[in-house]
Amino acid sequence: MEKGILLILSAPSGTGKTTVRDALLEELPGLRKAITTTTRPSRPGEIDGKDYFFLGVDEFKKKLEEGRFLEHAVIYGNYYGSGKDYIESELSAGRDVILVVDAQGARSIKMTDISAVFIYLLPPSLKELRRRLEGRKTDSADVIEKRFSQAQKEMAYMDEYDYCIICRDVEGTVEDIKAIIRAEKCRVERNPEIIKTIEGDEK
Repeated sequence: MEKGILLILSAPSGTGKTTVRDALLEELPGLRKAITTTTRPSRPGEIDGKDYFFLGVDEFKKKLEEGRFLEHAVIYGNYYGSGKDYIESELSAGRDVILVVDAQGARSIKMTDISAVFIYLLPPSLKELRRRLEGRKTDSADVIEKRFSQAQKEMAYMDEYDYCIICRDVEGTVEDIKAIIRAEKCRVERNPEIIKTIEGDEK
C-alpha cells in the first residue's frame, strides 16, 4: 500500500489556515486531520480520539520524554502535542494527514525522521492581513497589534517551507494545495513499484 502524505500547513494568524484545512477535509475523503493531544480538560461535546486525545500532565510528560511527539507547545498552562505514533499509523494505512502548526512547530517536525510536505500560506498583503484580523471582531486593539507583529516575524521562516501560496480566497488556495498533493504523489521516489513493473515489461 502506498504510504500517505503528511502535509504541514502554517500561516500567520488571520490568513485563514484553519478555514482552508477544513475545506480540504470536506473535499478530499482520503485526507485526515491530525488529532492533537492535550492536557486541558475536555469541553462539553468534545470526544476523546475525535476532537483531541486527552491525557493527564504526567502521562503527557512521559510521552514527551520518550520522543513520541513530533512537536509540542504549552499554551495557557496546558500541553499540546502532535502524536508521532498516531500520525505514522494513519500514513502507513495510506491516508494523507494535514497538520496545522506555527513556524516553530514546523521547525521541530523538520528535525524528526518523518517525511512531510511543508506549505506556507501568505496573505495577499500586510494591509489585507490587518483588515482580516480587525474583521474578526474577536480581539482588542492591543491583541490585534500583537498578532500583526507576530505575523511579520513568522513570515521570516517562509523560505524553510517547500511551497508558498498566497491565500487570496479559500477556493483558490484549496485548489493550489490539491495540485501540490497530486504532484507529490507523482514523485519518482513514491512510485518504485510502478517503475519496477515497467522495467520488468522490457525483459
